[in-house]
Amino acid sequence: MTASTVQTAAAPAGAGQRLGIVLAACCLGQFMNVLDASVVNVALPVIAEELRLDRHHLQLVNNAYTVVVCGFLLLGGRLADLFGQRRVFLAGVGLFTLASAVGGAAHSPATLILARAFQGLGAAVMAPATLTVLGTTFTRPEARAKAFGWWSGVSGAAGAVGVLAGGAITEWLSWRWTLLINVPIGIALFVTVCCAVPRGPHRDGPRPGLDLPGAVAVTLGLMAVVCAVAEAHTYGWMSPVVLVPLVGGVALLALFVLIQARFAAHPLVPLGVFRIRSVAAANLVAFFSVAALFSTFYFFTLLLQNVLGYSPVRTGLSYLPLSAGIALGGWGVSSLVPRIGPRPVLMSGLSLSCLGLLWLARADAHATYVADLLGPALLLGFGMGAVLNATTNAATAGLPVHQAGLGSGLLNATRQLGSALGLVTLAALSAHRIDEASGPGPSASVQALASGYGLALTGAAAFTAAGLLAALAVPRACGQGGFQAFSRR
Repeated sequence: MTASTVQTAAAPAGAGQRLGIVLAACCLGQFMNVLDASVVNVALPVIAEELRLDRHHLQLVNNAYTVVVCGFLLLGGRLADLFGQRRVFLAGVGLFTLASAVGGAAHSPATLILARAFQGLGAAVMAPATLTVLGTTFTRPEARAKAFGWWSGVSGAAGAVGVLAGGAITEWLSWRWTLLINVPIGIALFVTVCCAVPRGPHRDGPRPGLDLPGAVAVTLGLMAVVCAVAEAHTYGWMSPVVLVPLVGGVALLALFVLIQARFAAHPLVPLGVFRIRSVAAANLVAFFSVAALFSTFYFFTLLLQNVLGYSPVRTGLSYLPLSAGIALGGWGVSSLVPRIGPRPVLMSGLSLSCLGLLWLARADAHATYVADLLGPALLLGFGMGAVLNATTNAATAGLPVHQAGLGSGLLNATRQLGSALGLVTLAALSAHRIDEASGPGPSASVQALASGYGLALTGAAAFTAAGLLAALAVPRACGQGGFQAFSRR
């Protein structure tokens, strides 16, 4: 399938080229967002050595990005609805590109961490805008599904590609280029968005106000919860460093719900959106599936390097089948979703992913790539590609056009929460198993690591099983407006 098939289904031939550019711009923006969450991981040891960062502050290089992205995603999605999708898209691209340049040139830990936080803010504004633009540009169900297929395939594959790119860049160039590579790409994307992305549908009447109290409560609440989860692995769940932000974050999120239900004239997240069955169920599926996928990226990397002794570049190359599987899965089911609905696609994709993870969890120090890793990577990749596509369709198709940004921001926030909470949960289980299984000698240590990583991958399979149960609640109907009609039955 090519972009031209999407164009033909969405618009007359004269507009096909422009629609193809819009699709490419949205996919590239999402690729940058997801890639940056993983590309820096491989470079962290080199960054620590050059900037003299201790373990705790080194963790902040990643957490600054993750916490800010998660905190601002809902607000970023709403901004696209209120102020125009192209304007917000451009603001996100510009901020992300500028922050990447500052981070790549950083010579102090504080500058790098601050730049990563502003990168996260740019990503939180840009990510919902990419999905909003697709949802309002490709309005026919077939074209919409194909566009979302490309976007979902790129979203999933970018995380795996980030490991490959990070290893190659760090080993052959410099860790700084893991950030600086965004600058020329960002400039090209900014120009493309200016020229090709439409302003969005015209809104009659005055623009609704922004729910500032709700925005502050949910942003600070999400940031506090994700920050607490990120620090739990270092300090433990009962530490004040974890408990204080966790309790404070939960309280702020409860306050946010109260504001939305009782006080907000123009709610940031109208709670009625969760009465749309497709939106509620698809976000639950997204939470569990992304918790499994991004945790797998982490533990698969550790398995390859710490148990099987792969170099960073070889580790990156080992991700290629997984990346290809995600891309093929997302694109391959795009024509099925409008015809049969998202539920069968979700259940099939989650079943394949669960089987792949259970197979991968059996790998030990004697595993070979062809016999023990290639098959699971392909099963997981194709299954998750299908799931990412179907959840994107289900979580946004039941919303009116003026709430497209809301649906996009909600879905992206759910995915970020899933990745953060899933990883810290499985990391705790893995660390406990490794401590229990450790023994004298290098061979025993390697076997303990393999056992711990295997338990974590089994936990990821359990997440996909939970997602499979949630998928039973996703409506069968598909297409523009179809989910709303079904949810009222």
